[in-house]
Amino acid sequence: MDFDPETDLTFTRTLPVAPETVWACWTTPEHIKQFFVPRPHRVTACDIDLRPGGRFDTTFEVEGNVMENRGVYLEVDKHRRLVFTDAYTEGWKPAPEPFLTAIIELEPDEEGGTLYTATARHRSAEAREQHEKMGFIEGWNIVADQLIDYAKTL
Repeated sequence: MDFDPETDLTFTRTLPVAPETVWACWTTPEHIKQFFVPRPHRVTACDIDLRPGGRFDTTFEVEGNVMENRGVYLEVDKHRRLVFTDAYTEGWKPAPEPFLTAIIELEPDEEGGTLYTATARHRSAEAREQHEKMGFIEGWNIVADQLIDYAKTL
């Protein structure tokens, strides 16, 4: 994958959880609710049709506000790569205000954990900058920490 520093944000870290467990967390609605936004915010609903073109819809509660997020999966490579976007909704209906395409990549490491890479691709340098100022690195690392804590209970 070509990384474009003008429009992309990314980080990689090792998670002490097997790729199969990380995958299950990212692809199961009940699991998504446990880690997908930094606490105290929360996911109140999640609807997944896990296939390219299938829906990935989430509802967040952030500081008392409800945020509806509709999207689709672009790529589903079991235990390895998950790509989703809010540029479209199910049925390839274009979204009025697309924000990002997310790429989650999983590779097994030698110790049974996962080399985890999260990338957010944006339509413009301005959208990338906005996401960076919103705390992409900090927020997505918090989400990874929450994923680890939750995955260890499975």
